[in-house]
Amino acid sequence: MIAIIDYGMGNLRSVQKAFEKVGAKASISQNKDEILNADKVVLPGVGAIKPAIEKLKELGLVSCIEKSIEQGKPFLGICLGYQLLFERSDEGGEVRGLGIIEGSVERFKPTDDTLKVPQMGWNQLDIRLTNCPIFKDIDNKVNTYFCHSYYVNPRHKDIVATTTNYGIDFASSIWKDNIYGVQFHPEKSQDAGLTILKNFTEI
Repeated sequence: MIAIIDYGMGNLRSVQKAFEKVGAKASISQNKDEILNADKVVLPGVGAIKPAIEKLKELGLVSCIEKSIEQGKPFLGICLGYQLLFERSDEGGEVRGLGIIEGSVERFKPTDDTLKVPQMGWNQLDIRLTNCPIFKDIDNKVNTYFCHSYYVNPRHKDIVATTTNYGIDFASSIWKDNIYGVQFHPEKSQDAGLTILKNFTEI
């Protein structure tokens, strides 16, 4: 069973339906025991990091996230859920993240007037870690769907699984031990996204 953490932010049902489409059982849950007993955990999310952190704390889910990762079970952060894994964000002043991975979340500052913020639409993945399990059978330069104004800047670049260019090359995904994070929305990324989610279910 895959537990999709419900903290009131994001298109949870879309993520659940995408997992179901690749044959996985996925449950949307705020229940701590259910999350801790799941085989894999997904932290999705759309929106701002400050209210997201506040809601996770209010629901007592921060410890569930930390324990799930400590237990070594595969953990996937999607979009805002990816950004939440890091130490701090520039959004709305400096906001503390979960601090599970070293690094910051920073706002795009494009110098090219043709690049609008947020980045919204399809963009390419440049695969850096070819052995990353979630990118098995994924072609380099494949397009996935993005919608974000902030990007992740990991302190340790050896965890960057893919980069994407939007005025700058940014870390569009990371892999560290049992932790996976993607800035794009696999549930909106058609066949490539479904393959990534299927790969996650098979870890």
